[in-house]
Amino acid sequence: MESAFDKETSKHTNDNCDNNVECKAVFDAWNLLGKRWSLLILKNLNAKESIRFNELKRVISGISSTVLADRLLELEREGLVTKKIYPEIPPRVEYSLTSRAKELGIVLGSLGNWVRRWNSKIKISAVSKQEGR
Repeated sequence: MESAFDKETSKHTNDNCDNNVECKAVFDAWNLLGKRWSLLILKNLNAKESIRFNELKRVISGISSTVLADRLLELEREGLVTKKIYPEIPPRVEYSLTSRAKELGIVLGSLGNWVRRWNSKIKISAVSKQEGR
């Protein structure tokens, strides 16, 4: 019997996909990265060697502590983020990207460049429409 996940995956995979395991892996990656805040967390972790929880919370305006903790845990479980706890009082916790996630930084940079180009084209189009061109 096909699960709901399998049905959803089959709707979104390419018919040309030779390997169902590979298709599922791509779908899983998009599912993780597509969660709200995940890309912003990775982007900010990519900007520094390591960062503490509250500092990360400050630079990502609008994210709650609960959601940030949940996303960091998910990213840690997927092998994209490492968490280092220092034996101090109060405990100091720092997060950093794994080497696997640093490879993703290249993709994130390209995505950021694409977004900037795309947004500038939208702004140009909006200005042209306002001017009646």
